[in-house]
Amino acid sequence: MRKIFHHSDRGINSKVPFRLNIILTVVGALFAILAIQLAYLQIINGNQYKAEVSRSDNSVKYGNVQRGMIYDSTGRVLVGNKAHLAILYTKGLAVTTSEIYTIANKLSQYLTVDSSSLTPRQEADYYLANKDNLSKISDSMKFPSGSKPNEQYAAEIKKVMDEKLYKTDKDTMNKAAIFQKMSGSYQLSTTYIKSTGVTNKEAATIGEHLSDMPGVQVGNSWTREYPNGNAIQSIVGTVSSEKGGLPSDRINSLLSEGYSRNDSVGQSYLEEKYEPALRGSKSQTLVKGGSLDHAIKQYGGQKGDNLQLTINSQFEKKIQTLVENADRGTGNSTGAYAVVMNPNTGGIIGLAGVNRNPETGKMIPNALGTINNSIVMGSVVKGAMVSGALMDKVITPTNSVFTDKPILTGGIRKSSWFNYDGNHDVSLDASTALEVSSNSYMMQLAMKEAGFHYYEGAPLTMNPNIFNVMRGYFNQFGLGTLTGIDLPGETKGIQGPGGSANIGKALDLSYGNYDAYTPIQVAQYISTIANGGYRIEPHVVQNIRASNKNGKLGRIKYSVTPTVLNKVDMTPAQRKVVTDGFYKVVHGTNQYRTGITLNQIKPSVSAKTGTAQTFYSSGKKGSKPQETVTLSLGSFAPSNNPQVVVVVAIPNLPTNSENNNINLAQEIYKAYWKYVQSDSGLEK
Repeated sequence: MRKIFHHSDRGINSKVPFRLNIILTVVGALFAILAIQLAYLQIINGNQYKAEVSRSDNSVKYGNVQRGMIYDSTGRVLVGNKAHLAILYTKGLAVTTSEIYTIANKLSQYLTVDSSSLTPRQEADYYLANKDNLSKISDSMKFPSGSKPNEQYAAEIKKVMDEKLYKTDKDTMNKAAIFQKMSGSYQLSTTYIKSTGVTNKEAATIGEHLSDMPGVQVGNSWTREYPNGNAIQSIVGTVSSEKGGLPSDRINSLLSEGYSRNDSVGQSYLEEKYEPALRGSKSQTLVKGGSLDHAIKQYGGQKGDNLQLTINSQFEKKIQTLVENADRGTGNSTGAYAVVMNPNTGGIIGLAGVNRNPETGKMIPNALGTINNSIVMGSVVKGAMVSGALMDKVITPTNSVFTDKPILTGGIRKSSWFNYDGNHDVSLDASTALEVSSNSYMMQLAMKEAGFHYYEGAPLTMNPNIFNVMRGYFNQFGLGTLTGIDLPGETKGIQGPGGSANIGKALDLSYGNYDAYTPIQVAQYISTIANGGYRIEPHVVQNIRASNKNGKLGRIKYSVTPTVLNKVDMTPAQRKVVTDGFYKVVHGTNQYRTGITLNQIKPSVSAKTGTAQTFYSSGKKGSKPQETVTLSLGSFAPSNNPQVVVVVAIPNLPTNSENNNINLAQEIYKAYWKYVQSDSGLEK
């Protein structure tokens, strides 16, 4: 039978292929777009998206490392690390308070920790970590409508604390202390539960039950030790303990840098200043899926870098003993200080100091008194006074003669120590004025610099700007300004008031009996004279060094190079006036030279002695200030090729004291040539 097609059927059939083609074209285009997108995701940005997935699924756990050590200039250990058994805890990513509560209770069966610092709030937190206790307290309270969970918890804590619902027996306190340490840590942050005093039995028992206490580990901690004595702590500073935790005034910034709350961190002086080098880099362990059971160590950590100091520990220990002996049993003396410095590099070879309580006679080591204790030094500063006058051209190397005589002006009388009555008037050039320590000469220099015409009995109408003039020259040498030493806490000294009302004090300033300076400032000043006019920044750190495979000093990573702060603009002839004067203090022929007994020291010493009239007051009601004397000394050796500067200061000695400063300096020089540098080949 033949099929008959109508015209209308042919129209329908002709449209179907056309529509189908459109659909196929659209589908093909969509597949093409999908293929392009997949290629974009997998080929072009595949690594980026894999990393994003990895970051969301994996995390990094950080572990503690040994702190860098501190060595002296010869490689002796000044500050080391003592290893201890320790119990640590790493909080997982999704650990609940209830789970921490359970782990803390289990751990308390095997470990006893110090609970003396627990607060009532922490005890209440432990109490509410128990689900049953939390439910009971919550059910007994009515909360305001719309109150937030943290507000409700605060109310619950308050109720527990107010009613003292928590127990305070020894066992509960131990559990609470462990819980507090665990709960206070951050996720994947390792914290110490007990860093010292862990017994072998505790470590072994805990090790047997680690599978029952996720995140708990048996490991090591380190505390600082001082093989050459604790006195060095006054220079190197201290490190925070696990118990004390991070310093409260820096806790937020330290936490942001990756520290845990009970990490050790430098708290003062070198330990704080060089914290970035000493801390090392923590170990890193990849934690997959947030589970500590699936952890892969990626980086074992790196012990902190070591500091090597310019200080010689044997010499340091010796001069500390010498300083203490120099101040023993001396009336109202308030201490003694010594600085030994390389004038050509600024390296500090030794700092020693002691504070003394005149009421009790008790002495406390205080080497940092050399940088933060301001003392009226006396005549030791006269080298800077003469230098300023030479630079100001009120005297010249060939024209510097004045007559030493008492100064009578403005109703005051001031004189040199050897010419108080005016019966020993003598003509002095600048070098000889230093040799005999003439106060009159220095006062006449000050009046010349101020443009003041002096005659006996004249009213003292000097321009008060003379204070600024003299201090400006003193500052060039380091007196009355920060030296820049790499120890925190340095002070600028004490500057007395100026102005017309105090113009008579300008005369005192000229010979060192007004402003107060630190011993390190005097050391920088003497070094500037000794090295030809370069004011060099003092430093106690010589190198930052890595550790070798044996844990000893390794390669040098950074060396401190001398830093010149300024150059004093003096000609060689002007400088020679001052250095000749310092040499004549010890080796001159004038009967009034002040450092004669130092000529026993070989190699040759050049020096300037200092004596200041001072007063001591106990501060007790009704007590009167008692007259004292401060003895100081600035010196360098050898005279013709300076290698070392020695500065000493002993404030508030009895008024009849003599040569305490010189005797101390003599012993320090003997120790220097014995412990630090051989005098072989040096001109004696």
